[in-house]
Amino acid sequence: MALVSFTSIPKCPNSSRFSYSSTQLPFNLITKCELINTNDGSQKLEIGSPIIVIESPKLLKTAASVPCLRPNVGLVKPGDVGRIVSRKPMDVWAVRLSIGTYLIDRKYFKPLELDD
Repeated sequence: MALVSFTSIPKCPNSSRFSYSSTQLPFNLITKCELINTNDGSQKLEIGSPIIVIESPKLLKTAASVPCLRPNVGLVKPGDVGRIVSRKPMDVWAVRLSIGTYLIDRKYFKPLELDD
């Protein structure tokens, strides 16, 4: 007889869990998952939105079809301006800068407010 085990991979805030304990079929099942977004700025971000870098990332990953991870040796600096190209999982965004397109975590930039 095969023993089946299921576990939830990421921990979800504010989730309702159903747990069934048995010696034969132990598993955890998430029945409800609510993501509370404390960062209201991500709601303003969409493809084509201008952004400004507020902190330089230690490592840069190119958004090419074959990505390259390299240390940031002054390539992306605070104050650099770019545009959102696409959104990736885990709040990572493809950002087009003057030196190329890079995958940058949301914590390193904010939306640029343009005055008309």
